[in-house]
Amino acid sequence: MKLRVCAALLLASSLAHGGEGMWTPDQLSEIATPLKEAGLELDPAQFADLSGSPMGAIVSLGGCSASFVSPDGLVVTNHHCAYGSIQLNSTEQNNRLRDGIYAATRADELSAGPAARIFVTEEIRDVTRDVLKGLTPRMSDRQRYDAVDAAKKKLVASCESKPGARCNVGSFFGGVVYRLMVQMEIRDVRIVYAPPVAIGKFGGDVDNWSWPRHTGDFAFYRAYVGKDGKPADFAADNVPYRPKHYLPISKQALRDGDFVMVAGYPGTTARYRLADEIDAVIDWTYPKQIARLDALIGLVAEAAPAGSDVSIKYASTVSSWQNGRKNNAGQLAGFASADASGQKQREEAALEQWLSNKGADGQSALRELKALRAHLASARATRDRDLVIATLNSSGLFATARTLHRLSAERARTDSQREVGFQARDWSRIEAGLRQLDRRMDPSVDRKILRYALTEYQALSAEQRLPELDSWLASRPNTGDDDQLERALDALYAGTRLVESQARLDMFTAQRQALEASDDTFIKLAIQLAPALQRIEDQRKSYEGGLLRLQPTYMQAMMDFRRSQGLATYPDANGTLRITFGSVGGVDARDGLRYVPFTTTAGIAAKHTGSDPFDATAPQLAAIEAGARAVPVNFLADLDVTGGNSGSATLNAKGELVGLIFDMTWESVASNWVFDPALTRTIHVDSRYMHWVMSDVYPAPSVLRELGLRNAE
Repeated sequence: MKLRVCAALLLASSLAHGGEGMWTPDQLSEIATPLKEAGLELDPAQFADLSGSPMGAIVSLGGCSASFVSPDGLVVTNHHCAYGSIQLNSTEQNNRLRDGIYAATRADELSAGPAARIFVTEEIRDVTRDVLKGLTPRMSDRQRYDAVDAAKKKLVASCESKPGARCNVGSFFGGVVYRLMVQMEIRDVRIVYAPPVAIGKFGGDVDNWSWPRHTGDFAFYRAYVGKDGKPADFAADNVPYRPKHYLPISKQALRDGDFVMVAGYPGTTARYRLADEIDAVIDWTYPKQIARLDALIGLVAEAAPAGSDVSIKYASTVSSWQNGRKNNAGQLAGFASADASGQKQREEAALEQWLSNKGADGQSALRELKALRAHLASARATRDRDLVIATLNSSGLFATARTLHRLSAERARTDSQREVGFQARDWSRIEAGLRQLDRRMDPSVDRKILRYALTEYQALSAEQRLPELDSWLASRPNTGDDDQLERALDALYAGTRLVESQARLDMFTAQRQALEASDDTFIKLAIQLAPALQRIEDQRKSYEGGLLRLQPTYMQAMMDFRRSQGLATYPDANGTLRITFGSVGGVDARDGLRYVPFTTTAGIAAKHTGSDPFDATAPQLAAIEAGARAVPVNFLADLDVTGGNSGSATLNAKGELVGLIFDMTWESVASNWVFDPALTRTIHVDSRYMHWVMSDVYPAPSVLRELGLRNAE
């Protein structure tokens, strides 16, 4: 089946479902009619202007979303997106997670950390022809992978010849389309305001993915640049960045049924994946990941008492693990209730029936679909091994040693030949990680994590084990009176200097020959395992080359099929700029259970127990007791989002900020794979609650003035 792309193919005259769809900015003009019918008051075509209103205000934090809300570079995002930066600035003696942060003046603003970034998207352009022009049918899967990789690197290198630019090539519609994203990378990011964790994370993991919610999940950064207006490293004389656009805060009360939209950078979805893939996720991937995360969370909880410096070091990591664990469990529950596997099977059966009536092109596509299923199945042979390797990287010291050794090897190559993640553009990020390790890792906890991972490795079948790692484990023979693994770990942790910041930085700049002469035990382990890890990487690249060969044909067939049904095809999320729209509204979640669209401060007092995670602050309780019982806290909407959307601006019909998205309901979690418009609801913090907190509870008068808001009377 020929690969062809045109606007009419990608978009049909009607949407798949109300609320469904993560649309690229250029697509909104083509769905103008349903947007206007839903209530949008702006011209849909203006969303394609990335420097105008409102898209000029929407930014990425590299994993979360955010937006400019003042002409002086003030940025609003979720508290949980700023959590790592707050943790980095916290100690047992000065616990800013517990106490919050308020910078009354610019001089009081704290660095969000050397790795903190704000990415401002300036241009998106189609580069499909440039990426695919060198491909030929006779290429092996590895050759295909390498050709696409080389083409993308060439495009990125040319793009980043402009100072301050950060560029990436994204794959859309399973490799049918490729687009180049051009962003400004702002490297000086500072914390302006974050409420105490008792507000920003009220309800904690208990309430996560649940409704009703009463969480003040918001925080403020500020973007700084050099005096010339260009991106610069942190410096005292840098100046606030002046964005091309910023979002005004709505002065109008949000109501049930109102039009809302979210603009941000959703991570990944799997709406067009095959039934075989969702079955593998249900039967193996998510259950395995849940067990792994339970073990890691338990190890840290046992080793790091609450409030201790060690617990603060792992606060951000554990929060991420807990979120992932509950997400996986929620998806499994959602898959069961939605019959996700059966739904995917029925969709594929309908596609195959349609293709069977399409002559030679249809038969060709059916053969490719069969080949794709076989290719996907081939990856399952090593999935246990691959999960263990990923778990080994949960050890900060092991991951650091691997990175340092790989970097020393990659430095000797030209930048176009270096592996993605180890090019010159990545060095500052790697260095920042090395500097931050002291605030993210404790050796005693790290050892427990690595022991767990190695114990899992020892349980692998013989054909999945690595001779190099077996050799290392056997280097400390079991004498019969002790634990062989424990002795290996004793020697490993006793013989490393990677716990020292300066030692890590020295190794960061070391040449490969010098590093490989090191007697550091972790570095020696990384060197010993390098051949095995390279084999695994080569296998992965060949596998991904097969996907590059097979997925476009399947995805093209799916788009043709959907078009024949009058359905639009939006691309799966891939970390690039998207817009989704819908309306505020509750939902009948289950038989006899109605979720109302808004919660209020009265619910905070009702939930308060005095113990984490329901320990509301004294000023909150006092203000509520004094009469502030009806301030809206969180609200529901029927939008289509996923991880990475956290911190995204929620906008009204005029493009004004009315809140921030931070979560989904339990019934919605499976929407990464199957979107159910009847049940899917997103959870947002209301801008009115943000105003109230900054006025009455944890005052920030300078921030309110900058936002054009007043202190409450």
